[in-house]
Amino acid sequence: MGSVKDLIILREATEDGSGRARFLFSDRYSVFDWGEMPDQIKSKGASTCIATAYFFERLEELGVRTHYLGVVEDEKAVKMGELEGPSDTIEFRLLRVIRPRIRGGRYDYSVYERAKGNFLIPLEIIYRNALPEGSSVFRRLKEGRLKLDDIGLEEMPEPGEALEKPIIEVSTKLEAHDRYLSWDEAMKMCCLSEDEADEMKRITSLINDIITQDTGKIGLFNEDGKIEFGFDEERNIMVVDALGTLDESRFTFRGIPVSKEIARTFYRRTTWFEEVSDAKKSGKIEWREVVRSSPPPLPEDLINSISLVYRAYANELTGRKWFDVPPLAEVLNKLEEVLME
Repeated sequence: MGSVKDLIILREATEDGSGRARFLFSDRYSVFDWGEMPDQIKSKGASTCIATAYFFERLEELGVRTHYLGVVEDEKAVKMGELEGPSDTIEFRLLRVIRPRIRGGRYDYSVYERAKGNFLIPLEIIYRNALPEGSSVFRRLKEGRLKLDDIGLEEMPEPGEALEKPIIEVSTKLEAHDRYLSWDEAMKMCCLSEDEADEMKRITSLINDIITQDTGKIGLFNEDGKIEFGFDEERNIMVVDALGTLDESRFTFRGIPVSKEIARTFYRRTTWFEEVSDAKKSGKIEWREVVRSSPPPLPEDLINSISLVYRAYANELTGRKWFDVPPLAEVLNKLEEVLME
């Protein structure tokens, strides 16, 4: 079980072959690497499932390898056009998850020196079309852990300013706290060739373009998002996990957040968030043990607004009314009123 989705294994993956599994997208949510938060958001799971299935099928049309096999309805994996109603479960090819060891308080990735294929690449690839207020880029630049040259910029951008050229970054995936890496560090750590890294960047750019184009048609600006990859048995790169959802991407509508950034905005004003930030800076692998307080629940009107956003997004992205909710623009105008209260 993950923070926001449950894994159902139908056939285990082995070193020689992929398995088969299902993701059951729940109504749980997670922010700031904390894990499960105190509330649940109605129909979030089904909305997220519909959105990621939509983008996986878009990639399939373009010949991009993915692990996606279909959306589950009546215990069968089918394409979205065959669905009679919304589903919260997708079926996919299961890859091995090879976890780095912890030695001397540090992560040891030497196990990847022997891994040939059929495994999850333990990285998250992040594309950025803008740097919204609160972006980790500003914090890392201020702390000196990142330089403008590292991300191809000549001067400090303004928060929310659209970038002339997207930034593509990389971070860890299987550590307790996501850690940003240089591409050289990522390649060395995961034993990737330069060609493999370039292919991941190329596919990420393609996915960014598709998400930007398709969400732009419904009035959204695609600020940033994350993509995950794996290797099949022949070490071909494939897109895995989920993409283009309000959990994996950050969108805005006339400056209004349209993603789980809505919840992040609320929590940034809490003492709990201050403790989480300090705990992460401690460098401890088990940083959550340092946090004394628990995240407070979201206000009920905010929970309801977030639920409406997820459902309206799935409707308008796919052009099909899966959920009986108002149009996205109407929902977001109401959300703006809630955020200003």
